[in-house]
Amino acid sequence: MSSKQEHHLKPWCPFCGMDVGRPSFGTKRKMREFPSGACECGAVYVADATGHNVGAAMVECLVTACNDNWDLAWDLMPEDDYLTGRLEDYDDVSHQVIQKRNLDGRAVRGVLYFVRLHRDMAELVARSAQKQEHAGAEERDAGKHIGAESPAPWPSLDPKRKKQRASKENVRQLAMAKDVDGLVLLFLDDRKTLRYLQRLLYTPDAQERYALAWILGQVCGRIAAREPGAVADLLHRLFEACADSASSSWGMVEGIGAIIAGRPDVYGAFTRHLFAYMGDPGTREAVLWGLGEIAQVRPDLIRTIPFYSLFPVLNHDDPVMRALVLRILGRMQAKEAGLQIMGLKHDDSKVTLSDRGESINTTVAKLAQEALTLIHQENSHVK
Repeated sequence: MSSKQEHHLKPWCPFCGMDVGRPSFGTKRKMREFPSGACECGAVYVADATGHNVGAAMVECLVTACNDNWDLAWDLMPEDDYLTGRLEDYDDVSHQVIQKRNLDGRAVRGVLYFVRLHRDMAELVARSAQKQEHAGAEERDAGKHIGAESPAPWPSLDPKRKKQRASKENVRQLAMAKDVDGLVLLFLDDRKTLRYLQRLLYTPDAQERYALAWILGQVCGRIAAREPGAVADLLHRLFEACADSASSSWGMVEGIGAIIAGRPDVYGAFTRHLFAYMGDPGTREAVLWGLGEIAQVRPDLIRTIPFYSLFPVLNHDDPVMRALVLRILGRMQAKEAGLQIMGLKHDDSKVTLSDRGESINTTVAKLAQEALTLIHQENSHVK
């Protein structure tokens, strides 16, 4: 018997893969039968210590996700409006997943039930809650767990169609053609599509890596609308590859950044883990590129990391490093770095950056001016 099967694991979210906290009844006690919690990705969950109350637990979980709006909860349709997941063998006493289903002679049969509303439903619930609390700034709060752009609709498929098989060659052809729709459709027929995309990232050509990473992020953003767990698994594989000192991290860090940027509402919590690779000179440029992609859609996520440590990179010997930091600071409208950015207005160093899968030739000076323009726009809005 493998000892791996006897491990006690921390409970995790089946949608984003992040560890989740112990469910509780909260400080404001409500008419609840099950303790609940919330993941950083926006999913909510309840714990059924016995595993015998499936129906009641799922209903309460859905109602909790709807902010106790029973009428709305009953109107929602699974898959169309929300996703569900469950974690078996949960022990509510130790807050662990016990794979042996027995801990110190005590049977473990608990289940964590998860519900994650789709973006439009999450926005509706957030607005409803704000109205009830008579709070201002409705638009800002409604976007707390919602990305900048809604993913394209999930394609409807003919069940009688002939299914495709993914191969290294057809995945590469679709990726080089930037055919996001084609790759999503291929994934629906063959889950190995994501693994082939991951392997394509392993290339010494930096611009090709960035282009392929962006494609991967777009594909995962679409897939996450219905199967976020598959993308979470890929993210964990990429992090594991980065941590493997025996292998090259080519493309792995870029892929992580692109996936977070593709669905920051689901995977935004991984931003701080991406930032941790800034300490490695071999991955620093890829981290900065990824942070720039995230800053484009969710600049608030960059402010959750120690972004002040990016300021000294504006004086880096490599103009590409200076350029990437300028792009981040401009997109997040970091007025705190205004003076340092002004010092680069006359830096005519030429650089080639990848933006949305395309190689862009520009200069450090031009990027500095673009960053200052964005910062001034933010200041004018404040006035």
